[in-house]
Amino acid sequence: MKPPMLPLSLFLRAVPNTLHSEVLGHLFNHLLKGQWMAEELEELQGKRVCIAITDTGTRLRFRIQDRRFRRQPGPDIDENWDVRISGNLADFWLLATRAEDPDTLFFGRRLAIEGETETGLYIKNMLDALDFDWDAHLQAVLGPRLAPRLQRLLQTTGIDRRIRRVTGQPQF
Repeated sequence: MKPPMLPLSLFLRAVPNTLHSEVLGHLFNHLLKGQWMAEELEELQGKRVCIAITDTGTRLRFRIQDRRFRRQPGPDIDENWDVRISGNLADFWLLATRAEDPDTLFFGRRLAIEGETETGLYIKNMLDALDFDWDAHLQAVLGPRLAPRLQRLLQTTGIDRRIRRVTGQPQF
C-alpha cells in the first residue's frame, strides 16, 4: 500500500527543520530501545548526520551522542554535517518501511551518501543489516512484567502476524 505522499510532503514543507529533527530524534531513540543497532551507534560518537529530503527541502540534522540521536544545534547551513544522505520523500519512505532494499536505493542512485567515506559506509551497512526486533523492543520499553502480557494479547488477536508481515519479519 502506497502512503499518500502529498499530505506528508506538505507537512514537511510547512514545519521548521529544527522541529522535525527534534521529533524524529526522539522517535529514532525510542525505536532503538532493545535493538542491537543502539550499541553500534557507539562507533558514530560525535558524528553529525544530515538527512536531506530533496523534494520537500527538508534538512534533518543530528549529532550521534551517547548512542542517541540528538538534534544538531547551530545554524541550518548545508555544510554542517559529516555525512549527508539525500533523496526524495518516496525513496526515504521505501527505506524506512523496508519496502525496498537499501542497496537498491543507494546503488540505483535514488539515495546518495556524501561526506566521510568510512562513516557513510558504516551507516549504509547498518541500514542493510536493519532487522527490527519487536519482541526485544517491547521488553525494553514495557519491562519483563508487561511485555509478555502485551505479546500474548497481540498473538491472541493476530495483530503480531500483521506487524511481522508489514515489517518483513519471519512469522512463527
